[in-house]
Amino acid sequence: MRIAVTGSIANDHLMTFPGRFADQLVADQLHTVSLSFLVDKLDVRRGGVGANIAFGMGQLGTRPVLVGAAGADFGEYRAWLDRHGVDTESVRISETLHTARFVCTTDADHNQIGSFYTGAMSEARLIELKTVADRIGGLDLVLIGADDPEAMLRHTEECKTRSLAFAADFSQQIARMPGEEIRILLDGAAYLFSNEYEKGLIETKTGWSDEEILGRVGHRVTTLGARGVRIERAGEDPIEVGCAEEERKADPTGVGDAFRAGFLSGLAWGVSLERAAQVGCMLATLVIETVGTQEYQLRRAHFMDRFTKAYGHEAAEEVRTHLG
Repeated sequence: MRIAVTGSIANDHLMTFPGRFADQLVADQLHTVSLSFLVDKLDVRRGGVGANIAFGMGQLGTRPVLVGAAGADFGEYRAWLDRHGVDTESVRISETLHTARFVCTTDADHNQIGSFYTGAMSEARLIELKTVADRIGGLDLVLIGADDPEAMLRHTEECKTRSLAFAADFSQQIARMPGEEIRILLDGAAYLFSNEYEKGLIETKTGWSDEEILGRVGHRVTTLGARGVRIERAGEDPIEVGCAEEERKADPTGVGDAFRAGFLSGLAWGVSLERAAQVGCMLATLVIETVGTQEYQLRRAHFMDRFTKAYGHEAAEEVRTHLG
């Protein structure tokens, strides 16, 4: 099964300030703020939801096609993804803009000051999925993840026009998108991904009830945090899968992306939806135990031992035949 993952590609620059922002602010001078914080820690990490999901799928051996836009500074990041099983040939390289970047400083009270530079991400709207499909001999599913909003709309419309199955995954872009655009993005999707909060926000913004949305998508996949995931289809009983037991909780960033990577890999393998969700939950557990969205290692024996403990021998044997 050939799956294309569209979505943002970004670098995160995360800094730590040992003091408190509040101590540096003068109440009657807030209209002329000019501050510089001497930080004592800098982490530069690879990110972007499209790249995170594709990385996870690559770790599971399903060779996803990453579709997005980056800058001329993408070379090292591209090499990293290539080494981890991601097809990056359909990434558009901007001639003038840098790869999207999130720069954030966190103080001792965990307050944050951050900026997000969209950069080359804005050129994702110029990518045509037909070109991607022609290059690899067709596409079976396109995940439309959080990206340049115009790109998300264009990719969705092209999928509908060309009868390509697609999965809708608005993620953080749902906050800025009006209801009319959200209706376009989800209507006709084979899969609709969201977390529990986003589920309610989708219903509020579109004006459609849960039942109406289920009538417009193939499956609704809702992640429930520590409670796992629920998969719904109109007229059928929901499928609920719990999380694998975590060994520690280091950083929740990227957990949703990892779940999607595991779930989509299960679809690529042709296993049941329940099994695909179990793979997603197991991969998400590895990510929550690691600082950084692409810093975890998938050691297959270790993965299968923990998967067996969480979901049983029968489920593990089925997954093992695909994982290798």
